[in-house]
Amino acid sequence: MVQFRPMVDAESRKPIQILPPEVASKIAAGEVVERPASVVKELVENALDAGATDIRVEIRQGGRRLIQVADNGCGIPAEEVELAFARHATSKLRDVRDLEEIASLGFRGEALASIAAVARVTLLTRPPDEPVARRVRVEGGRLVENRPAAAPAGTLVTVEHLFYNVPARQKFLRQPPTEAAYIHEVVTRYALAYPERRFELVSDGRPLFLSPGSGQLRDVLAAVLGVETAEALLPVEAEGEHGARLWGFVSPPSLHRASRADIAFFVNRRWIQDRSLSAAVGQAYHTFLPIGRYPVAILLLEMPPSEVDVNVHPTKREVRFRHGQAVFALVQAAVRKALTTQAPVAAHLAPDWSPPRWQGTPTPAAPTPGPPSPVAPSTAALWPEATSMPPLRVVGQVALTYIVAEGPDGLYLIDQHAAHERVLYEDLMADRGTAPPTQALLEPLPVRLTPRQAAALEEHLEHLRKHGFGLEPFGGDTWLLRGVPQVLNRGDLARALADILDELAEGAARPLEGSQEARVVASICKQVAVKGGQPLSLEEMRELVRRLERTRSPRTCPHGRPTMIFIQAALLARQFGREG
Repeated sequence: MVQFRPMVDAESRKPIQILPPEVASKIAAGEVVERPASVVKELVENALDAGATDIRVEIRQGGRRLIQVADNGCGIPAEEVELAFARHATSKLRDVRDLEEIASLGFRGEALASIAAVARVTLLTRPPDEPVARRVRVEGGRLVENRPAAAPAGTLVTVEHLFYNVPARQKFLRQPPTEAAYIHEVVTRYALAYPERRFELVSDGRPLFLSPGSGQLRDVLAAVLGVETAEALLPVEAEGEHGARLWGFVSPPSLHRASRADIAFFVNRRWIQDRSLSAAVGQAYHTFLPIGRYPVAILLLEMPPSEVDVNVHPTKREVRFRHGQAVFALVQAAVRKALTTQAPVAAHLAPDWSPPRWQGTPTPAAPTPGPPSPVAPSTAALWPEATSMPPLRVVGQVALTYIVAEGPDGLYLIDQHAAHERVLYEDLMADRGTAPPTQALLEPLPVRLTPRQAAALEEHLEHLRKHGFGLEPFGGDTWLLRGVPQVLNRGDLARALADILDELAEGAARPLEGSQEARVVASICKQVAVKGGQPLSLEEMRELVRRLERTRSPRTCPHGRPTMIFIQAALLARQFGREG
């Protein structure tokens, strides 16, 4: 029997004791302040709760060096400024019953206390009815200054040298462009939730975002997603049970993304992440989108505060609905209705480019699969003892997505997209020591990138160039695409590049091999590989299976998804009553 050694010897165990206040405050801060974007989120929420109509965020070095949030809200009275930095101090709650009717976004004192524990914070604030402002400075949770100052009505919070006293946390921060992209997401999300208020974001002296504050959601969508995308979106509006109201915009089936980055949910204007709501939108788009593609969806849910619990997560990014099934049904039905009644007819839903060596014409997504097989999944996935693939005989194609092949011991169902990803990935990784086959463009193609995409590009630029992308900055948020990998030489190249960058930014492209270069190659392969819903000839299927048989890891794609499942011949015999 295996003997497990205790992690701590009984003789060396330390006695239980109360943590020092400075240690406890840093631990508590860690629940709220994960990265610079967490600081921006807390301070922006405080500004909104203070009634601000104009909010300006300025950052330097992705928020590591400086975060400054200015608002024209109600300010903090002079006699309360020190109390605002105390833990558990808030103007939003009085007793436990208030937790059932929370209508605000956050608690100003709680946020300031957490941020001040791990940074140098300066607060400059003045209510409109007070003649003089107060300037308070706190370093690592310790008050070092409180004096009168001159300032306009409102609040200015300056956060410098985040995690200066917690160096272990600094090591987990990403590069400044990536951290700036996270901050951009926070600011734009709240601009969408509050279209009547004006938001501005400046990074290292360069304007990144400005919302008009017109009160029209589509105007903010144009600033966030671009005018063309905003104009294509379909309005959603519906009322449900228990006082719930849903409104917002979703994309038609012809407009889709490589990641979920452009799906956002708000409950009573609070930006949240909810798997149930995501699943409801996914069901609404069932059969409308190609496999592996995601819609654009900005949905705002309004309901009585008593119907939703916003206090289930330290950062309040998750909520719990009292009637979750009713909310799910409302979202699914409203989005589906918008798609079926408003969406224009698309020419096709599959990507415009064809993968290398495959000449099949792109077609709509695969039809809805029929009833599930009586074969249990755990049994169907059993593998022969051999570690490599046996020789297979291709039989045909199911749902324009799966290749059916016969092996010595049973039946194989091969995901054509995942299999082709594996083949391309090993080919490209094997050729990485040689000059990449690049297709130069006749004219350079300008590509406008979102901050998330730009951050991914800067982080992975070396490997993107190494594998055939000719890229150079063109000013602002635009890059020039001068060449592409030879495997990606047709169709909408700007969209293909954007999808690759979305994949890298989302973090979904994490192949088993794991290096930065491997992630780039895996993302390229995902765009190039033959898609689900694309018909293949018998010879094309045979060629793909032969190439898969020659790979080192034929059973998974570079992202770790299975390329095939195996159904034993003996199991088939039992299902048909042919045993014995």
